[in-house]
Amino acid sequence: MRNQQIVLASRPAAEATLDNFSFVETELPALGDGQVLVRHHYLSLDPYMRMRMNDSKSYAAPQAIGAPMIGGTVGEVVESRHPGYKTGDKVVGMGGWQLFSIVDGAAGLLRKVDTTHVPLSAYLGAVGMPGVTAWYGLVKIIEPKAGETVFVSAASGAVGSAVGQLAKARGCRAVGIAGGADKCAYVVNELGFDACIDHKAHRDTKSLAAALAEAAPKGIDGNFENVGGMVLDAVMLNMNAFGRIALCGMISGYDGGPVPLAEPRLLLTQRLKAQGFIVSEHMQHWPEALKELGTLVATGKLKYRESIAQGLASAPEAFLGLLKGRNFGKQLVKLV
Repeated sequence: MRNQQIVLASRPAAEATLDNFSFVETELPALGDGQVLVRHHYLSLDPYMRMRMNDSKSYAAPQAIGAPMIGGTVGEVVESRHPGYKTGDKVVGMGGWQLFSIVDGAAGLLRKVDTTHVPLSAYLGAVGMPGVTAWYGLVKIIEPKAGETVFVSAASGAVGSAVGQLAKARGCRAVGIAGGADKCAYVVNELGFDACIDHKAHRDTKSLAAALAEAAPKGIDGNFENVGGMVLDAVMLNMNAFGRIALCGMISGYDGGPVPLAEPRLLLTQRLKAQGFIVSEHMQHWPEALKELGTLVATGKLKYRESIAQGLASAPEAFLGLLKGRNFGKQLVKLV
């Protein structure tokens, strides 16, 4: 049986390009004892992948040259030589940018999922790593109290959209920022945020900070940060004393340049807490998070949107588009 993969061909010099990827075909080896063969149905594209393309110090080892790009997948077991998995099981894993993966069934790298009430693709978004990321940063770092104001950047994306809805469920005012009038309308009208600012309408920190002051008249108590740069500067100018910042992403700096902080003194004068986190380091909280997220999605109380590219070959272009904000909601690649 033939497998198709997209591998990292070279490291980006600055901005990632299509030339950094290559498409290869390989022969799938026969399964060994304890192994499981998974046919991927959907591939997840996420901003963290850009950082992994660099050979630089980070929280995870760099993506290896010549190896399939790392990435979350959902799919179906097509052959199993492990007693815990049978043909037809729906599973979530880190199968990478390829049609098939062979997984050691005993290594804990696959999780069986129930698609009765939650669609398979949602296990890569609202009821997957992005949803748990939103839950952990909000619940464990920001620790919102009813009546507080929570701000989230990239509010229409897979993580940001969940942050705002989870904050609203906890009695908070939810304010977001997104790129374009369409995304902002969706964030307010569909997701139920109290306000959303179109960052394309603000070209400098002063203008953005003024718009934030209008959207959050009582100031900001919790900031779920996905972007960094000018957005973080504007938010910090509006943060209340003892505010909490969950540092999830810094997409403004993913091309390698430093992203300075304009007014670091605010960390001191406002006694702010800023904490970076990687959700895979907090696996003990996943069951609690997934239970809440799964229930909310199954009952229609947590809404999400997907951008779906068709076929493995479309993954590099869809990924580069994600980094430019061309996606609307969770970016997936459909492989079947």
